Amino acid sequence: MPQIGLVSAVNLRVQGSSAYLWSSRPSSLGTESRDGCLQRNSLCFAGSESMGHKLKLRTPHATTRRLVKDLEPLKVVCIDYPRPELDNTVNYLEAAFLSSTFRASPRPTKPLEIVIAGAGLGGLSTAKYLADAGHKPILLEARDVLGGKVAAWKDDDGDWYETGLHIFFGAYPNIQNLFGELGINDRLQWKEHSMIFAMPSKPGEFSRFDFPEALPAPLNGVLAILKNNEMLTWPEKVKFAIGLLPAMLGGQSYVEAQDGISVKDWMRKQHTSSKSQQQQFVLQGVPDRVTDEVFIAMSKALNFINPDELSMQCILIALNRFLQEKHGSKMAFLDGNPPERLCMPIVEHIESKGGQVRLNSRIKKIELNEDGSVKCFILNDGSTIEGDAFVFATPVDIFKLLLPEDWKEIPYFQKLEKLVGVPVINVHIWFDRKLKNTYDHLLFSRSSLLSVYADMSVTCKEYYNPNQSMLELVFAPAEEWISRSDSEIIDATMKELATLFPDEISADQSKAKILKYHVVKTPR
Repeated sequence: MPQIGLVSAVNLRVQGSSAYLWSSRPSSLGTESRDGCLQRNSLCFAGSESMGHKLKLRTPHATTRRLVKDLEPLKVVCIDYPRPELDNTVNYLEAAFLSSTFRASPRPTKPLEIVIAGAGLGGLSTAKYLADAGHKPILLEARDVLGGKVAAWKDDDGDWYETGLHIFFGAYPNIQNLFGELGINDRLQWKEHSMIFAMPSKPGEFSRFDFPEALPAPLNGVLAILKNNEMLTWPEKVKFAIGLLPAMLGGQSYVEAQDGISVKDWMRKQHTSSKSQQQQFVLQGVPDRVTDEVFIAMSKALNFINPDELSMQCILIALNRFLQEKHGSKMAFLDGNPPERLCMPIVEHIESKGGQVRLNSRIKKIELNEDGSVKCFILNDGSTIEGDAFVFATPVDIFKLLLPEDWKEIPYFQKLEKLVGVPVINVHIWFDRKLKNTYDHLLFSRSSLLSVYADMSVTCKEYYNPNQSMLELVFAPAEEWISRSDSEIIDATMKELATLFPDEISADQSKAKILKYHVVKTPR
């Protein structure tokens, strides 16, 4: 039986005893589904036995004839697409090979005890691979929650709120390989291959960049740009595509050479060169409107700041992967809260190999030996943690605060002064109704204060709610707002949402009403 995708959640509004689902979207996946059942406001999750069963989809011709007068069409509110074919890509194979070398290396005659500061994904993965290599990692986390920048907390109602809105791209070979090694690939909910932008000039409408499945990269990306008619004119699209040629042809050496150029300046300049390849690229000058329409949203989504402050290297690192890999720009949501659904499997793996993960272990001081090497970490409770080697996997600003005085004159560590964290705010709002102008995907808001957002009651299995929406939004740039009260941030967010949802949301809550909210601030 042909199938559009894997239906995660449907809102069934039927008066009869049977229901059918149809779609005008061509059915091209051709995968078979197991028999399932439909109930009012039921959840039908695929890919995980504990989450339920796949939902059987009929073709339009097989369905429409069987509709009866008292049966309303079903509205699909959440669709999971099959995992893209990432395993045979060059980057994925390289990541998998590097990972396998830890497991295949000779076992150390004397395993090293390696102390790691920070149980974010960096620290967790460091400990995981050191354990795979036969060593004994001791992972220290200052807080009582795993995840670092993907940390999340459960409130008194049992609802989760997160440090940030997180997306897993197909172009992330290391994290995709990690999911596979942990056996949790089914916890990623893949969405259709599109980038969707809100239209401030047309409130309530979206503009899409749809990547055709039949074409390889970079043709699928170029066609996605050319097919979009709402955001850019044809001359702008052509100049945009031409402007991206250096990224497509210059490779990594070209990308690295753009570090000192801001996004806005890169868009405007006429010439650039790749010294290592002795090539000269002539650009036509990408119009400012392309920056305003597309790259402001991308800059805020990737680094939480505007294009005139962001290095073009950051954008090109992402674009280069998206343009070179067919599935690179495909996005997936985690199917639940990150500490339990992603971090705990890593912890369990580390502990199964003899490693340790300790929460509530805040480092007070780095104690040095006479030769300037690390002797131990002194914790806030006065205890000391010694080891054979030490790793810091924390935000740079935290490390700068703990940097020993003897190290501050060393040229290597002096470079830290140029690294400064960026403030960001993550906002969660629970509404008293199901918003209609949302989508089962990440949405670029293109508003002055909001970066990206998603209706997590639609996109995420654990957060699914058939009757109410929970919007999770990245509030950026946040530098001017990080010290303001939560109520001020919510008021500003509601004003922005009123332009995105003019028929459903008003700043004074005369339409959709806020049931509750959480604001999570990351100062650096």
